Amino acid sequence: MVGADYPFLDVLWTMLIIFAWIIWFWLLITVFTDLFRRKDTSGFAKVLWIIFVIVLPFLGVFIYLIVNHDGMTDRSMKQTQAAQAQMDDYVRNVAGSGGGAAAEIERAKGLLDSGAITQAEFDAIKTKALAS
Repeated sequence: MVGADYPFLDVLWTMLIIFAWIIWFWLLITVFTDLFRRKDTSGFAKVLWIIFVIVLPFLGVFIYLIVNHDGMTDRSMKQTQAAQAQMDDYVRNVAGSGGGAAAEIERAKGLLDSGAITQAEFDAIKTKALAS
């Protein structure tokens, strides 16, 4: 009975409206995130942008996107590159060059080969590295 009271085109229209609201909030969050991330803008200018976006939401967001689209892209790419560099450093430290049993045994083997430590010391380092 409910389906007869709500035709298919109304369902499509409702889905379109919901989708438009989701996109709108995504744009709003993107603009506010970029605005607060900016270091080249004073606090006063940020407050004016916030007031503009709140008082005239559609016009404010669209003007912000038109005026600052290049800066938004640059700031987003810098943040992504910084996060990638941080992840790469973390993986490098965990995987081998900064620690781990294999790296410790490899260093001890180099010391053994150079004559800096004895076979007994190498075995002790190896046992300790494998235990941890």
